[in-house]
Amino acid sequence: MDFAFDARTEELRARLLAFMDEHVYPAEEVVHEQRQRLSSLWENPPVVEELKAEARRQGLWNLFLPDAEYGAGLTNLQYAPLAEITGRSPQLAPTATNCAAPDTGNMEVLAQFGDERQKKQWLEPLLAGEIRSAFAMTEPEVASSDATNITTHIRREGDEYVVSGRKWYISGAMHPDCKIFIVMGKTDPDGPDIRRQQSMVLVPRDTPGVTVKRAMQVFGYEDHYHGGHAEVVFDEARVPVSNLIGEEGGGFAIAQARLGPGRIHHCMRLIGMAERAIELMCRRAVSREAFGKTLAQQGVVQNWIADARVAVEQLRLLVLKTAWMMDTVGNRGAHTEIQAIKIATPRTVVGILDRAIQLYGAGGVSQDFPLAELYAGARTLMLADGPDEVHQRSLARREIKKYL
Repeated sequence: MDFAFDARTEELRARLLAFMDEHVYPAEEVVHEQRQRLSSLWENPPVVEELKAEARRQGLWNLFLPDAEYGAGLTNLQYAPLAEITGRSPQLAPTATNCAAPDTGNMEVLAQFGDERQKKQWLEPLLAGEIRSAFAMTEPEVASSDATNITTHIRREGDEYVVSGRKWYISGAMHPDCKIFIVMGKTDPDGPDIRRQQSMVLVPRDTPGVTVKRAMQVFGYEDHYHGGHAEVVFDEARVPVSNLIGEEGGGFAIAQARLGPGRIHHCMRLIGMAERAIELMCRRAVSREAFGKTLAQQGVVQNWIADARVAVEQLRLLVLKTAWMMDTVGNRGAHTEIQAIKIATPRTVVGILDRAIQLYGAGGVSQDFPLAELYAGARTLMLADGPDEVHQRSLARREIKKYL
């Protein structure tokens, strides 16, 4: 087995690492300072726009899209180590390189399932970083871990669809540049096949009947970097029938196609978050003393660092294997591996971040270090894109089926 990255990956890694050192890490403090002077919590601080311009100038842009017509044309295996690097600063680097969720998944949906008009109107400005978008699926009134439960209605009246429903934790919806929602709802709520009841439609933010009600916090964080997470109400919002993505009844299949790459992107970035945590742990350990010796000399701290290194190396190999399988046998063929990394990676990284917070003491839970915010993000990914238990259930069924 060859574990070496190919020449293109190595070249992009070198450029991206330099971009992080020269531009992204220095901007982390600047963002906090500039945000205090903005008129809105949700505006991009000027330094973010500067980072985007620099990333685009350097060709570090739309790296996630495997379709060379729209993106960098990288395979999942080539993109994996790049996403890991951006994961070291998940609040800034993905946005700077136009590789941030939920826009990534929405661009993939439009590239794969959108018609030419939809691509021209919405995909092109998203690819250019001129607008943001949101994906509206999760609902507060039902267990959204089972997507067939959604209650939002999309009924057809003549040449229009009428959308009614309540969504929440709709990432990106608070951002002033969020111009379009991809909304999942039921066009055939009484249909015999529960996986053919759903459809997806494009709903512009300024459509009458669309109300972004409030920002939802995540462990007390607003998550400004990703445009927040909003509660959104659709009250008889009307859009042209031409805003349907794909076909009626195709919403569930499109959602699965969208979430497959999203899950592996999250896991790649989580490994970068873990690497950042290990670096911070080591720096803290060699610089602080307690009970007559440095923290680095304390056996328990050494165990934490050693265990973290072992765990990260294991996860990286599993994620890279999954990326390789997605490239060679497709998402369906890599279903078990995708579920395995979705279960293992957030859980393990949460544990590493928890130890890092413990090592930093009060500083670990403060705003002076990135650990608390990284923890909130990692812990949320045990729920996002399907909670761990749903993936465990599906994976276990597949394993048991071999013996029936």
